[in-house]
Amino acid sequence: MDAEFWHSRWAENRIGFHLDDTNPVLTQYWPMVKATRDDRVLVPMCGKSVDLVWLAQKHNNVIGIELSDIAVRSFFAEHLYTPMVTTIGHESVYAFDEITIHCGDYFSVRIDPVDVVYDRAALIAMPKNMREMYVERLLSLVKKGGRILLVTLDYPQEQLNGPPFSVMSDEVRRLFDGCNITLLARDEKDETHPRRKNGLSHFAEEAWLIEVA
Repeated sequence: MDAEFWHSRWAENRIGFHLDDTNPVLTQYWPMVKATRDDRVLVPMCGKSVDLVWLAQKHNNVIGIELSDIAVRSFFAEHLYTPMVTTIGHESVYAFDEITIHCGDYFSVRIDPVDVVYDRAALIAMPKNMREMYVERLLSLVKKGGRILLVTLDYPQEQLNGPPFSVMSDEVRRLFDGCNITLLARDEKDETHPRRKNGLSHFAEEAWLIEVA
């Protein structure tokens, strides 16, 4: 689960976590974060997600963080965007209109605090021993009163190796202790879902609203 792991996944195009369409969880529950057009929006570990485009239609400043330069260059190429690229220390910053992606280490890239966060694939990409560090860093990047739309998965971890990992509700509440935490939805998948077909006894996707006190 080090940087080389993720570089290899992108280099070998083993990116089953990537969605070709906008995530329906985002479109359904984003209104709950009550973000204005001028709010700064952060998408940690964004990959080449098309969710960035959807967010950029609604907000003037959408910021991604992504380790893989393959992912970042693919995002701009696939959308026929020609970004301005600058280098700051060990990171490269790609900017085009409303979208800026910092290509570098999530734990060290330099960005100003944001108003809202959309986390679909970052926390669940973290093994258990890295989650506290991930959340501590995330909360340091969010202004007081900021909001986070968080998507997690709940399944028997012993039945499937991650990532994506199972992050159950009690762990979400522990990790974000001190914040206002609301479970917006739980979508329990039936036997027709690919993960269930692969042998999981249950598999659910949960959407959370985290409000930073």
